[in-house]
Amino acid sequence: MAAQAEYGLNYGKLMIWGFGIMIFLWLLFSVFVIVPAGHRGVPMWLGQVEDRTFGEGFYFIVPLAEKVAITEVRTLKYEADATAASKDLQDAMTKVALNYHLTATRVNEIYQTLGPAYADTYVSPAIQEVVKASTAEFTAEELITKRPMVKQTIENGLKARLEPRGIMVETVSITNFQFSELFSQAIEAKVSAEQDALKAKNILERIIIEAEQKVAAARGDAESISIVEKTLKDSPNYINWLKVQKWNGELPQVTSGIPFIEIPMNMGG
Repeated sequence: MAAQAEYGLNYGKLMIWGFGIMIFLWLLFSVFVIVPAGHRGVPMWLGQVEDRTFGEGFYFIVPLAEKVAITEVRTLKYEADATAASKDLQDAMTKVALNYHLTATRVNEIYQTLGPAYADTYVSPAIQEVVKASTAEFTAEELITKRPMVKQTIENGLKARLEPRGIMVETVSITNFQFSELFSQAIEAKVSAEQDALKAKNILERIIIEAEQKVAAARGDAESISIVEKTLKDSPNYINWLKVQKWNGELPQVTSGIPFIEIPMNMGG
């Protein structure tokens, strides 16, 4: 019985010592905090956000009374799907990718007013609202043909919405615009018709150019003939030239003598 009592006493002491060591280690690791690179610490005293931030490094805090929330200030990416109506009332679905970062000196304010889940509770609704407002400024066709302008409009809208709250917009990317199947078919038909019209226009222009070339060639031939005739009329050999033009190339059938046509050797006179 004595041995059992002694064993129970020793076991109890070990439990107390173990519990005491755990408390000591917990207190030891609760008196400091490490803020890693690319982050800021938001200190809270008894649950209340303090008016200061911790930069990267090692800090001592008061156990139980003080707590530090670690917040990332490096470039972050948030993607959201948004559906909106265009200016001509065509439904358009798009995926927007937003690159942003938090203002390092305002992380305590962001944590206090927006909370740690600010991306879902504030950034996502802002993207939805800005995309709807921006899409309504363009027709469905312009959303495709004027994508840089659409992107800039969305980016400006997000900057106006997010940056006053300490969320700095870096870049906005529109990965895709999708429309209803009926509208997509109409766009394809329009593009095909424009291509056919352009092809017909090119063919017509080629025909006109070829006709103009033929007219120019005919006009040149006529002018050349006119010049030749004028030159010959002014020449004493004109009568001989007329004889040559009317001669069929056959010599008269005679038994003696010479042909009655005198063939000039030098047409230039």
